[in-house]
Amino acid sequence: MNESIKRALEVLNKGGLIVYPTDTIWGIGCDATNQEAVRRIYELKHRQDSKSMLVLMDSAAKLNAYVSEVPDVAWDLVELSDKPLTIVYPGARNLAPNLVAEDGSVGIRITREIFSKTLCERFKRPIVSTSANVSGQPSPANFGLIAREILDGVDYVVDFRQDETKPASPSSIIQLSVGGEVKIIRP
Repeated sequence: MNESIKRALEVLNKGGLIVYPTDTIWGIGCDATNQEAVRRIYELKHRQDSKSMLVLMDSAAKLNAYVSEVPDVAWDLVELSDKPLTIVYPGARNLAPNLVAEDGSVGIRITREIFSKTLCERFKRPIVSTSANVSGQPSPANFGLIAREILDGVDYVVDFRQDETKPASPSSIIQLSVGGEVKIIRP
């Protein structure tokens, strides 16, 4: 795993794209603060840039650096969630402008999975995590289902956990307003 982390960090620090395992499905990732890298992901996925992507972080303590106001309920949701949970926060900041939704929000998930958590800790910035598929195609339930176009379109494919065949599922998604109102987007 350490060699894969090292290689992934080298690519991310150069503005490159990776395919990597996460706490949910395999993702395409890049530096969430790098506008050009984010643009390359939209291009690779054939996805409109008006359809925002989420980011992974290793710690809720870093939320305040990327969200102007974290609603109080978010802290409990992050701490108490027993499965991967993406929270859409209002007031995104310090991220690539083309990553932020038109309404100024951003989806953030605090990962607990060993590889993605370690990668985020060592990178020290949020990492984009969007499903490793062409937009409109099914999300890959495991590494073996990732399309060749995606694998060929990135700068590094992480070799950790590629042999796992158990189907993975995407995270739950909820949206929070500044006042703490909760809207379930994907249970």
